[in-house]
Amino acid sequence: MSQVISTESDDEEWGLPALPAGTRNYMTPKGYARLRAELFSLIDDERPKVVEIVHWAASNGDRSENGDYLYGKKRLREIDRRIRFLTKRLEIAEVVDPAVHHGRDQVFFGATVTYAEAAGQKRTVTILGIDEADSLQGQVSWVSPIARTLLKSREGDELKLVTPSGVLSIEVLAVSYPSSA
Repeated sequence: MSQVISTESDDEEWGLPALPAGTRNYMTPKGYARLRAELFSLIDDERPKVVEIVHWAASNGDRSENGDYLYGKKRLREIDRRIRFLTKRLEIAEVVDPAVHHGRDQVFFGATVTYAEAAGQKRTVTILGIDEADSLQGQVSWVSPIARTLLKSREGDELKLVTPSGVLSIEVLAVSYPSSA
């Protein structure tokens, strides 16, 4: 029997960027709760159901042509891989509540920042953790080039953003944080 050993990390497999070496995995309380809920859902609900299906399929005899068995084993590997990934990410997570900065005009983790490019185009981004940022909703991870440029700046600051197409001048127009719940 031959074994296939994957050299890809779990991060690469899920399409997520690896964390910079020696850094923490910053997350908002909402992002942490979402990942934790996904982990417990996989462990408590989905995995036992798939194990039951695989057990039933294995009891039917010939496994080499048994679709339920083959698919079930593949799905179990995917679930176990995701559980390992989530466990690792949650173990190194540092939960940061952006509401503690409510009312400030300086950019920190969790800020929603509106900035203008030199051409006059305005954009708004929210700086979140790697595992919770969704670019389609205007969210960027704190390790992205725009976030790294914006961090520690204040309203009214003019900054230089290095992009693949050159250096852009941007101005921070507004900084906001969620209020305490």
